[in-house]
Amino acid sequence: MFTGIVQGMGKVVKVVDEPQFRKLTIELPEGLSSNIQLGASIANNGCCLTVTAQNDQEVTFDLMQETLHKTNLSQLQANDQVNIERAAKVGDEIGGHTVSGHIVGQAVITHIVPGHQQQQIWFSIDPSWAKYILHKGFVAIDGCSLTIGEVEQDRFCVYLIPETLERTCFGHRIVDDKVNIEIDPQTQAIVDTVERVLEQRGQ
Repeated sequence: MFTGIVQGMGKVVKVVDEPQFRKLTIELPEGLSSNIQLGASIANNGCCLTVTAQNDQEVTFDLMQETLHKTNLSQLQANDQVNIERAAKVGDEIGGHTVSGHIVGQAVITHIVPGHQQQQIWFSIDPSWAKYILHKGFVAIDGCSLTIGEVEQDRFCVYLIPETLERTCFGHRIVDDKVNIEIDPQTQAIVDTVERVLEQRGQ
């Protein structure tokens, strides 16, 4: 389990591609590489990955075909950066919302509106997810727990403060970049339940 509070940015130091498989080695930010056991879970751009090897601050993950298909981790190259969050511990403060690290797919940045104290970013989404994207609801984008701003059919926006832009990869994102999306599971459960009840009632 994760909280959606990005702890820092890791740097891609090595990518090894094989047929339908990828080994990804990330240099973790200072202070996040201690007490890691093989098999531990670390979120990379919001995707829960299992540690298969470690060498000081560098950790390696194995990415299967399903992960490569659904996430932007397939597009990473050496020196790229990823949002990093270690798994939550019992007693940790949850400042975002509960995040599983299971990505449903990718959204595309369509518009960036800069501002003095905030930046607005618009994303286009798969129409099948639109019913889960609600004004003032939660969504995890590249592992960052964010409050949904405006919603318009198959697109939505979020507002980012300078601190978020500095601590995450959002400060480097540009139009047409793809980002990982995890919808809020509580929102999904409520929407799906209401739809099922209405269907049973013939409405």
